[in-house]
Amino acid sequence: MKQHKSTTTRYDSRVLRYAAFTDRPDGGNPAGVVLDASGADGDQMLQIAQAVGYSETAFLTVRSGTPSDYDVRYFSPEAEVPFCGHATIASAVALAELDGTGELTFHTAAGTVPVSTHTDSTGRITASLRSVTPRVEPVSAGDLDEALAALGWRHTELDQKLPPRFASAGARHLIIAARTRGRLAELDYDFERLKAFMLERDLTTIDLVWREHDLLYHARNPFPVGGVYEDPATGAAAAAFGAYLRELDLVRPPVTVAIHQGDDMGRPSKILVDITANHRAITVSGTAIAISDPD
Repeated sequence: MKQHKSTTTRYDSRVLRYAAFTDRPDGGNPAGVVLDASGADGDQMLQIAQAVGYSETAFLTVRSGTPSDYDVRYFSPEAEVPFCGHATIASAVALAELDGTGELTFHTAAGTVPVSTHTDSTGRITASLRSVTPRVEPVSAGDLDEALAALGWRHTELDQKLPPRFASAGARHLIIAARTRGRLAELDYDFERLKAFMLERDLTTIDLVWREHDLLYHARNPFPVGGVYEDPATGAAAAAFGAYLRELDLVRPPVTVAIHQGDDMGRPSKILVDITANHRAITVSGTAIAISDPD
């Protein structure tokens, strides 16, 4: 697998737009990608992210003398976030289309994230990110009660075999499992109440899941702290969920789990999660496709 070419002319500050974890422009999760953010500060990045309006925009700055290494910052329309999976996948595919597939290193606020890209048998580029070391933590009864109240869910609607946990693999999420697909399909939560709950606990999304079988899950991710009602594909939450499955002995590693997200929003996505037997990184993979500027 080749390394990305070194050149000083390919970068620009335009906002590229990609849909991640999908092979169709109207699927997956849209992300903004700025390949050269070297002239922008945090306030300017936030303004750009607000203008783009997607759940996240990634801002890349190549490290001097290391053309495959990038400093990367991620902004929602509301604030900077430490890590974003779908914008990472989108950025990697954008770079691969420009320079060819290969190995990359993204230096993020959450830590160093190795990323690789390759072309599959159909000619489509797939990107894989390797998360920072994940953590899984218990959820107190009080925290769960407040989260369920904000969501409008009842304890009896939860899958008792998939207990709630906080989990992080670059960004922190609360994982809650629904007992039925119908419960997952009905999402009508108190935006401000859930946002306040999440801000107090440094949560990026609430990762709502339903298990179709041991290797296939469906997910929805409310994202009010980012000013977005729901994320149609959340790579960071998928990585955290992979760590959750391993920590609770719900899978037998090494194994690959598929997560379908966005179906209830009309933006279907597919996220692949590779779980190893050790307690280190989780690998998240997916495709991305360029989409048109709405303007």
